[in-house]
Amino acid sequence: MKIRSLILWLSVGATLSGADLWSLRPIKRSQPPQGRIDVIDAFVSAKVASQKLQAAPLASAGTLIKRLHFDLTGLPPSFEEIEKFRKNFTPAAYTSLVDRLLESDHFGERWARHWLDVVRFAETNGYERDALKPNIWKYRDWVVNAFNEDMPYNNFVRAQLAGDELEERDEASLIATGMLRLGTWNDEPNDPHEYKYERLEDMVDVVSTAFLGLTVKCARCHDHKFDPIPQRDYYRLAAAFWPGAIEPRDRPLMGGPSANELGMENVFGWTDIRTDPPDFHLLIKGNPHQPGEIVRPGHLSLVPELDRPLKTPPASARGTQRRLQMADFITDPNNPLTARVMVNRVWQQLIGQGIVRTPNNFGAKSDTPSHPKLLNYLAADFIESGWKIKRLIRQIVLSKIYQQDSVHPRDARQSAVDSANRFIWKMNRRRVDAESLRDRLLSITGELDLRMGGPSFYPIMPPEVLAGFSQKSAAWKASPAEERKRRSLYMITKRNLLWPLMTAFDFPNTELPCGNRDVTTVAPQALSLMNNAFVHERSQRLAKDIQDSTEQLSNQIQLIWQRIFGRNPSSQEQELAKSHIHQQTVHFKAHSAENPDFLALASCCHGLINSNEFLYVD
Repeated sequence: MKIRSLILWLSVGATLSGADLWSLRPIKRSQPPQGRIDVIDAFVSAKVASQKLQAAPLASAGTLIKRLHFDLTGLPPSFEEIEKFRKNFTPAAYTSLVDRLLESDHFGERWARHWLDVVRFAETNGYERDALKPNIWKYRDWVVNAFNEDMPYNNFVRAQLAGDELEERDEASLIATGMLRLGTWNDEPNDPHEYKYERLEDMVDVVSTAFLGLTVKCARCHDHKFDPIPQRDYYRLAAAFWPGAIEPRDRPLMGGPSANELGMENVFGWTDIRTDPPDFHLLIKGNPHQPGEIVRPGHLSLVPELDRPLKTPPASARGTQRRLQMADFITDPNNPLTARVMVNRVWQQLIGQGIVRTPNNFGAKSDTPSHPKLLNYLAADFIESGWKIKRLIRQIVLSKIYQQDSVHPRDARQSAVDSANRFIWKMNRRRVDAESLRDRLLSITGELDLRMGGPSFYPIMPPEVLAGFSQKSAAWKASPAEERKRRSLYMITKRNLLWPLMTAFDFPNTELPCGNRDVTTVAPQALSLMNNAFVHERSQRLAKDIQDSTEQLSNQIQLIWQRIFGRNPSSQEQELAKSHIHQQTVHFKAHSAENPDFLALASCCHGLINSNEFLYVD
């Protein structure tokens, strides 16, 4: 049986060690091609040229300011900002805009949302009762602050894994450990003994996936079928969480420590509750009722030079320091995975696709890097420059590659060579995500409330969604009107009950780490935008603002275009809009509607909100 498994393992391309796996080779700063100033452009242009392709021309100033605002803050620029930038566009003005947006408080909000996907953030437990995790919103705010303060990524990792064991432990570092408790939690498992191993699997999965880009949980029942991860390694990692609140306890604790054990009130965090936990066993075939050999806590053996025995913590230490030593292993500059994985995540968010297109899997079954030398260069530079994320982002957005147009004059010919745009000969066209769509709708009407932080709000839930609940008010209670206009980042994320517009536009499943959201194009999206009450309210609010500003129809149309698209309409668009508004006015008058002129203007606004120009970045 073992021989057959080995043959199968080798037949699908696996190796007996990690020596041949590209992601496990030491990170070395690659030498960029000669004769070019910008390193990123040098690497990418060399690949483009090698395929006899040509890079797209640079995008217009209007496109670039919209792109930068979307990528760095998630908010659209105003018409006035676009016009000022377009009229005074220079390379220096572009750089100045980049620096200003990186220093905006809204930068942290935008980039926190990307990270929350990776660590499966939600504010409820899931399962039947889907109870609220008290104070878990503080973790979201901690991530926002970490990005705004440009916390070095190695410290960002250490705080989330072992903020309770740090020498500089404080309330913020304890809040950071809430990452370990973001997953689902069953308050009434059928087999409590079995369930504690399910919880361990969730923790191993999020840590190994988010920080290392490895599917370590696949080794719970047997040696990993493709990667050099023996079953014992899974249990060595899981043992780091064994001293915590894994055993079944009182339901109000929700599988975590008490405030007394954590040493802090009103924090949903994690800490060891036992300094001398019982022996931890490898499970035969992953079965909790078939314990095997005793396994000591340790690191992944796929990085031999870092596979050292854990140190015995000093008597004065907080907890067992198993997680702190795990964090040291992950953030060691010689770890070949950590920097590569994070650099790839950042690149993916800015370019629209990763250098490695499987961001959560850098193992043997991963996508091969499209630009391996560039990935090595950026990873080495990331470590040597102090693990600074803002610096990395700045490097990428200042490159000519990022500034390319998404439309190429020879698109059909070049797509025949590289239809997936792996060599990045043009910018990838991207649709705004669900949160940015809602924020745009509130922004164009001037209603968006930019207050930061604090408990999440509940939007108005459509009655048909709550129709199946016997106690509707218990399932969902909308927040006061003044709270419901805040950014979508601060909207409650209930695992079993999400706002329909979010799910229609591919909000991720929060039960598992999400490294790359699906981007679907399906009929329910169009139907949602056409029929959703929230969208209609925004159309009417915009129409009222426009109508109050000017009575002349041509001026009204111009203002609509400026607010929705950030530009003036063409003469053809003016005529089409006038024709549409006239037809709608006649229609509403024929049906004896009140204020037909207003309804016709709102209809025009609503139609434009449903357009691709509004839904896509550029």
